[in-house]
Amino acid sequence: MDQQFDFVVIGAGPAGEAATYMARARGATVAIVDRELFGGSCPFWACMPSKTLLHAAAVHAGGGDYDWERASARRDYMISREGTESPSDAGHVAGLNGAGAVVVRGVGRIAGPGRVVVAHEGTKHELRARHVVIAVGSAAKVPAIEGLDAITPWTNREATSTRELPASLVILGAGPTGVEMAQVFARYGVPTTLVASQPRVNHRGHPRNSAALEATLRRDGVDVRTGVRAVRVRARAGASGAHAIDLTDGTTVEGQEVLLAVGRTLPLADLGLETLGVDVSSGRLVVGPDLRIADGVFVAGDPAGPDMHTHVAHYQGELAVRIALGDDVRPDYRAIPGAVYTDPEVAGVGLSLEQAVAAGHDAFEEVADLATTAKGYVAEATGHVTIVVDRPTRTLLGAFIAGPAASEVVHEAVLAIRTRTTLDVLSDTIHAFPTTARVMGGLFTQAVRTLDAAP
Repeated sequence: MDQQFDFVVIGAGPAGEAATYMARARGATVAIVDRELFGGSCPFWACMPSKTLLHAAAVHAGGGDYDWERASARRDYMISREGTESPSDAGHVAGLNGAGAVVVRGVGRIAGPGRVVVAHEGTKHELRARHVVIAVGSAAKVPAIEGLDAITPWTNREATSTRELPASLVILGAGPTGVEMAQVFARYGVPTTLVASQPRVNHRGHPRNSAALEATLRRDGVDVRTGVRAVRVRARAGASGAHAIDLTDGTTVEGQEVLLAVGRTLPLADLGLETLGVDVSSGRLVVGPDLRIADGVFVAGDPAGPDMHTHVAHYQGELAVRIALGDDVRPDYRAIPGAVYTDPEVAGVGLSLEQAVAAGHDAFEEVADLATTAKGYVAEATGHVTIVVDRPTRTLLGAFIAGPAASEVVHEAVLAIRTRTTLDVLSDTIHAFPTTARVMGGLFTQAVRTLDAAP
């Protein structure tokens, strides 16, 4: 193996793979290192299995032939885990090898400028690089709760890979992972309790999206507890040996399994970044606008911020390589889409009205109740479409959707914000009828009328 590379990439999730493929496309030599599965969490324990299970649960809830045995088998197929306990990353490795990258299994640690030492099965060897890309992703956060160490809680890994339905489930945390898994298990008949420390579920999303999510979860039978936290876990102290979880409001919930979905932590402590003068004591990195943390060292994916999304990781992985090779580019985060893939979906991009006003914009919003639109009538759908408009520039600042195809429709708004397309152009764009996109198109037209009617 050639020990000298243009790039050494530490971490083979979406960011690391994207960086590797971009570097190889530009003719650079690359070694990519990972301690576990190449491909990262997304294909094996996060994006792909969770969305596969959500699809199965939606068909099952609608009366379709998709019982848990079939759903579990389909999930195993999606994550290359048929007949085994651990998924296979052979497809990812083959793709990287086929692109001309050197795949290195082991624990990568920076040993100084341009030096990465990889340890594997008792041996160590050193890789030298002109550029290093840190793409180590994140891990499920384990909160400090009394008694939690007496049980073996689930994280997203166990939740997305279980082959047996739990007798009951308590989910701590109501972000995307929490609400998606709550819907999956509730739709398969598991008594499910969702504990949200914030006043609303998925609190980082738009309030109307949160309301839509809570409504659909309650319809599916989820016991949603908002504005409370777990303060104590009593192992097997509940009925039928379930765990008892005491909450801050004095109530207790019970679950045969407890899923932790309260956030993510960054595995930075053992990367050797201190050899480059990089301080990781806060558990976070100070990342420059060029994704650089030290000379020749770039960060992509979850440790880079500002949001932990697979699509952001992929974007940053490619950009890090382009910047390292001299391209005059910088990341633009004004239009990062986010979606929760429940039934119905919710999605959003940009600023809410409150955020826009707080940022100094002269802004207003237009809102459509999806239930009263043609799409709502034909699909028996509820939800909303909301847009936020900047008056002086007549451009879109944000868009938020709860309803059918929300995760697809939002991309028109993503492009509009990214390109600063005016409402005049958006309102003059033809949208197919009857779609959720057509509802948003109607709001573009209404926004133009509002702008034109202003004195």
